[in-house]
Amino acid sequence: MGLLKGIKLSTFLDTHQEWHAVVEGFCDGFFPFIRGVISDKLKTELAGEHHYYRPGVILGVVAAVWFWIGVFKAVF
Repeated sequence: MGLLKGIKLSTFLDTHQEWHAVVEGFCDGFFPFIRGVISDKLKTELAGEHHYYRPGVILGVVAAVWFWIGVFKAVF
């Protein structure tokens, strides 16, 4: 378990800042074309939680790909 060594699951996503970073990342990955201007406050919040933001982006992109595959399968 070299990758997960030192990670405490009891503190994983236990603050609102961490959840906010994951949700912001997910939305940025799922809706990349709706990206607006990022406020300085949001930049500051996400800077400290980038390790939660990036997986959120990946999850958002994966969810968007699955969504569009489902749409194309239903239509065609």
